[in-house]
Amino acid sequence: MDTGEILEQLKKAAIEDSVLKEKLLATRNSTTPLSDFCLISREAGFQLFELDVLEFGESSYAAMRRSTNGGGENAPLLQWEDDAYEMFLMELEMLA
Repeated sequence: MDTGEILEQLKKAAIEDSVLKEKLLATRNSTTPLSDFCLISREAGFQLFELDVLEFGESSYAAMRRSTNGGGENAPLLQWEDDAYEMFLMELEMLA
């Protein structure tokens, strides 16, 4: 299972479990937000590590850039578009 699938399953679990959701959202206030996010995810049964999330965000953003404007590098970096952690939390807040 790839990181995107794990994040989708984690999102579904967090929507169904308000305690898990609040724990994940509270990681924003941590001094080590991504590490704490991954630790909470693993405790909930989702094998997720910091490097997985970082690589997923970078890969997803790179694929998006390649698919637009002929793959040119003149497109500006969109705010948070390469940050899978922050995108996950924003989606989680909006969904429930």
